[in-house]
Amino acid sequence: MIFIIDFDGTLSPEDTVDKLLEHHADPLWQELESDWLGGRISALECMREQVALVRADRIALGKFFQDIRLDPHFSAFWQYVREFAGLAVVSDGLDYGIKAALRGAGLSGFPVFANQLDFVAPDRLSLSFPYQNADCRSGNGVCKCAIARQMAVQHGGPIVLIGDGKSDACLAGIADIVFAKSSLIKHCEDQGISHIAFEDFSDVLSIVKTWPLDLPRAAIA
Repeated sequence: MIFIIDFDGTLSPEDTVDKLLEHHADPLWQELESDWLGGRISALECMREQVALVRADRIALGKFFQDIRLDPHFSAFWQYVREFAGLAVVSDGLDYGIKAALRGAGLSGFPVFANQLDFVAPDRLSLSFPYQNADCRSGNGVCKCAIARQMAVQHGGPIVLIGDGKSDACLAGIADIVFAKSSLIKHCEDQGISHIAFEDFSDVLSIVKTWPLDLPRAAIA
């Protein structure tokens, strides 16, 4: 079994990319957001250009991300599932920020897949997409489906998605079990995808604890 965990809006209740831009970027980032929402630029172009507008050094960014609020129930969830399942945080957000936030919360022991944030000057950033897949229909910087399949080969199925929004929509269509919140619930309802609604990781943990974990997916869905 493998748990694929989204970060922004899921493991963290906040959208950490938007919060970073609000605190450390030129206000022009809002115009780029409008261009993306209006279909004038792609999601990847928008994100890359927005990150280039950030002005913050490593110390400022490290402190900013370590202060990011995480779901307080995730740690108990991780301690329980690590005994029988693999887990990865897979996000279309920023790897530097996610890893700093997890370190700040004392969380470790699982891989993080996200877009790569690099310092090109002491206070300037660039963004690259090492997990992009040109054939992925989602258009995300991170192909969550490819990573989920890879992890499932290593750990065995089923694939369990825990997510909240647009970047999780593609994976929701192939995952064996979907825990959904926010806009992912509506997507699943619109597409007829079976899902379990949740508010936080205490909800997820209470359900996972009822599963007969030695049985196939059909027995626990």
